[in-house]
Amino acid sequence: MLTFQSPYLELLKDYINLRDVPFTERGSRLLVFRTNSHFAVRLAERWHKRDQRLSAYRNRPPIIDQWALTDEHGNSLDFELVTRPDCLEMKTTLGNFSMFFLDAETIMLLLPEGRSGISFVANLDIALPDRRGGILRLSGDIRRNVAYTTNAAIVKNEASALGPDAQHIGMVVDAHAGDALMLNITPRLGFNRYIPDPQAAAEAAARRWHDWFAAVPPVLEQYREKYYFAWWVMRAGLISTRYYTTREAMTPSKLHYVGIWQWDAYFHALAYRYIDKRLAQDQLRILLDHQQEDGLLPDAVHDEGIITHLNFPVDADVTKPPLVAWAAWKLYEYDGDSEFLNEIYEPIVRWNQWWFNKNDQDHNGLCEYAHPFSSGLDDSPLWDEGMPVESPDLNTYLCMQEETLGKIAQVIGEEEQAKKWFTHANDLAQRMLQNMWDEEAGLFWASRHHQRINVRTPFNLFPFMTGKMPTGVTQRLVNHLTDEKQFWPKFPVPSVALDDPKYDPEQMWRGPTWLNINYLLIEGLQNNGYGDIARSLRDKTLALINSGHKDIYEYYHPETGQNPPRAAAIFGWSSAIFIELAIQASQEQSLQAKKEVL
Repeated sequence: MLTFQSPYLELLKDYINLRDVPFTERGSRLLVFRTNSHFAVRLAERWHKRDQRLSAYRNRPPIIDQWALTDEHGNSLDFELVTRPDCLEMKTTLGNFSMFFLDAETIMLLLPEGRSGISFVANLDIALPDRRGGILRLSGDIRRNVAYTTNAAIVKNEASALGPDAQHIGMVVDAHAGDALMLNITPRLGFNRYIPDPQAAAEAAARRWHDWFAAVPPVLEQYREKYYFAWWVMRAGLISTRYYTTREAMTPSKLHYVGIWQWDAYFHALAYRYIDKRLAQDQLRILLDHQQEDGLLPDAVHDEGIITHLNFPVDADVTKPPLVAWAAWKLYEYDGDSEFLNEIYEPIVRWNQWWFNKNDQDHNGLCEYAHPFSSGLDDSPLWDEGMPVESPDLNTYLCMQEETLGKIAQVIGEEEQAKKWFTHANDLAQRMLQNMWDEEAGLFWASRHHQRINVRTPFNLFPFMTGKMPTGVTQRLVNHLTDEKQFWPKFPVPSVALDDPKYDPEQMWRGPTWLNINYLLIEGLQNNGYGDIARSLRDKTLALINSGHKDIYEYYHPETGQNPPRAAAIFGWSSAIFIELAIQASQEQSLQAKKEVL
């Protein structure tokens, strides 16, 4: 019986539904799901060398399937399930089973007293039963190994081949109080078959989660439940170091995007800065670890390699929007760690140079996207007419990056370089105004080969975020943003204007609301003196996440607030932004309350 009690763990009781929210642990590649009375364990690994397709992991069979709790005759037991972040409790007619993580590669199952069993199918080709359980392996160059081990008295332990790559395991045991079964799933040759005190291990699992939640800033009661679930996502989504994954880092979604994507990492860092400075910084370092000689930062980092070039839908280098300096400065504003700025300054300078050296084909001082994925807006209608595209959002990011490089240069004592960066940022803002601004429409247009792309998105509004636009220009952009027929529905901001012919609220970047875009706009509004509008957008964004869903999704329908069917679940940057905005709103209310008392 588990004895450790935590209000945070109880608050998130049954949030882990084992359907689209798996049971997992910090750093782990193991994801536990449930179908009826069976469990399955999937691997959060790309495994490209075996599959030869980038996203095959989404449909790969579980490594452990049809995992059942059984009676002594091998019959599956029905159970009543209770989930918490630290454990799964299964109540059966034979007693209670408890499942928890011993470590990132090991699941422990606490057994009820008496005779019971387990059975499962392992999608591996070698089975070697022994006196404590057994070992299962996948032969060949790609190693995935499983060991199942128990300290209970084994009554039956049978392995039978179901085909060339599948083994059925059936085991029956006589268990005493405190006996357990361990499942170790690893790519390594060495197994963990040492069974520690199960009760102490269960308590340690609970304490790990409790300590994580206990360390985060408090928020208003209205946000608490979803806030702590967002922090669950931010811990559960971390994967351990392996090969090219040089740092412990956060996946956008352990279910849908296994790897580290560049601009996702920057938003993830915003949340981590409240709880672990090194973890926050490492979300940036992992991209800088793989910077190319010409300054390019990879689009993504995976265990088996990095992505810097793709031949679909066009053949070009691929990266992500230049927000690393912006993210680094947000970390510095919170922790004041100037040594980190010293560490990363020169890599960011090379990154900035890459954009202007490789992506200003017409030499007008404004950069283009050569690959649609480099924008992060993969299927936006901005790219429908082909590439390259000279886009307001990219040049806004570069202007913000150069302004931030100036601030960083000042902090690290490079005053002359700081002046240069501030001048460059001002010049870039003026070039956007001269080349992209349409006085009649009151918008900044994207263009291809100097021909306007006639689609209205929030990215047409982005230049106001630089803080360098004339007051009248900024006001007209804000007017567009707050127009209920364009960008201000019930749950703003749609990624294409509501009244644009290409608006599609179900299709990724062709209409849905994205929290990271809202966050950038909120910050831009705050920095330009539109505090009330910024507060309204913040509150609408919090309301979107805080009502109607238990999970936190990749993007949302801007009119209904529902998650479109292809939106990824347990999504990282949506969770990070909810955390950031909930803290901001809570601190603002606390400050206001103090003022009223005074």
